[in-house]
Amino acid sequence: MLQEIRIQDLGIIDESLIEFGPGLTVLTGETGAGKTMVVTSLGLLLGARSDSAMVREGADRAVVEGVFDVPADHPATVRAAEAGGDVDESLVLVRTVSGEGRSRAHVGGRSAPVGVLGELGEHLVAVHGQADQWRLRRPDEHRELVDAFGAEPVAAARTAYETAYAAHARAVTALETLRTAARERAQELDLLRRGLERIEAAEPQDGEDAALRIEDERLAHAEELRQGSSEAQVLLAGSDDSYGDGDDGVIGALARARTALSQVSANDPALADLERRLTEVAHLVTDLASDLSGYVADVDLDPGRLAWVQQRRAELGELTRSYGDTVDEVIAWGRDASRRVLELEGDDDRIVDLERQVAALDAERSTLAGELTEARRAAASRLGDRIAEELSHLAMGSARVVVSVTPAGRLGSHGADEVEIGLAANVGSAPRSVSRVASGGELSRVMLAIEVATAEASGSVPTFVFDEVDSGVGGRAALDVGARLAALATSAQVIVVTHLAQVAAHADHHLVVSKSDDGQVTRSGVRRVIGQDRVAELARMMAGTGSEAALEHARDLLADLGRSIDA
Repeated sequence: MLQEIRIQDLGIIDESLIEFGPGLTVLTGETGAGKTMVVTSLGLLLGARSDSAMVREGADRAVVEGVFDVPADHPATVRAAEAGGDVDESLVLVRTVSGEGRSRAHVGGRSAPVGVLGELGEHLVAVHGQADQWRLRRPDEHRELVDAFGAEPVAAARTAYETAYAAHARAVTALETLRTAARERAQELDLLRRGLERIEAAEPQDGEDAALRIEDERLAHAEELRQGSSEAQVLLAGSDDSYGDGDDGVIGALARARTALSQVSANDPALADLERRLTEVAHLVTDLASDLSGYVADVDLDPGRLAWVQQRRAELGELTRSYGDTVDEVIAWGRDASRRVLELEGDDDRIVDLERQVAALDAERSTLAGELTEARRAAASRLGDRIAEELSHLAMGSARVVVSVTPAGRLGSHGADEVEIGLAANVGSAPRSVSRVASGGELSRVMLAIEVATAEASGSVPTFVFDEVDSGVGGRAALDVGARLAALATSAQVIVVTHLAQVAAHADHHLVVSKSDDGQVTRSGVRRVIGQDRVAELARMMAGTGSEAALEHARDLLADLGRSIDA
């Protein structure tokens, strides 16, 4: 239950504390006094969109604070605790709107996203205004009303259908994507297969291009390599026909040098060390000469091998120009291409599987749509009876309400049904859509009847706010509207913004919104009226004056309704 709202610098309200009680509370006041700002402030607490224009001129920000009394196990209490709010004996919600348009929310003393206020509002307050009447002019809203009234049976059937519908839509999209891409898939497959055939025919090996490049260089310069290495070997080891005075190369010279040192090195340790080093050099040169001799023997002067190497390099070059900078990259491309080919070849199987899946899901959603239709029809029948019962309390006892559920001719995201609330306002007339047959006053009463019927069905929202839902109603019908609101207030807190004295007279608590100005600033405030003040307000609402006749009329109205002027 809403206990109080504190409003600061919102519209023409500079600061006001409004206390609410159980039962029926009405807010009245002159046109333009600021009654709408009270409803607007409540909307802000429930997550409605904010606007910098809401901030009172000259103020930096507008602040609305609401205090709700909710049980510990109420969904709003649970959600507030999940958001980190402190919920002790009451739940405090705060909404701040800056002059620049920025908005902040606090739940139970903790900062929270504005969206959390909206979630809490669904469990705390149901706000209905004149704009809600336009919902009856939209066929989709008729379906939503039936679904909400149908509660768990309809909700379960609708959830099952929507799940199947979404799965079917996804499968159809996937199938259409595969079919649409069939030509591109075939072209990609052709390119991949040709590439794989070329690679498989060439059978490249890891690192083969680098190895062949080295071999090509060696074979192409084989003669120069042989001559250079042979000459170096002769210079080191001497020629084979060197006898007597012939050149025995560097090795011979080193041998003679060692002989010369060995004859005297025993006399000087320093010279002995030089002899040792000379011996090491001689061994190294001997090994080098031997390696050069082996290299000369191994130099390949085979022109056929050179031609093959160059041809092989050209063959591999064709692959690297198309599939990678190196043979290793070509081989990696081949592995990836093989996997991709398997994927693309599997698309045909996927198409077959998806076709089966689409057919199965289509049958499933059709079955579930039928179950949803049956659940809606059951809910629609009950809702029609409840609305008619409520209208009988609103001076429309002859009205007949038929909530029809008919085939839409196709399966949509919400099922296969068109739902329409039909009204036969007079005996003998055929039901027609309320969007076409109801007058303004009738539409207000139908809307109120619907709200009362659906409210009693849900039973979870503790507070209902009606913003001039009695627009277009007058006379005896206005008394009936007030009586029905008072009846609803026996099981829930009801707050009504009204311009009708016949409605206001039913109130348990009467609040008046008034404005004043000092010639420079206009202010609006809210006060509770009892006793003669309440009589005066009812007189103003009925006659526009405070004449004795108007006051007497107001007293008679309260007396006729069995209401005390001190309410």
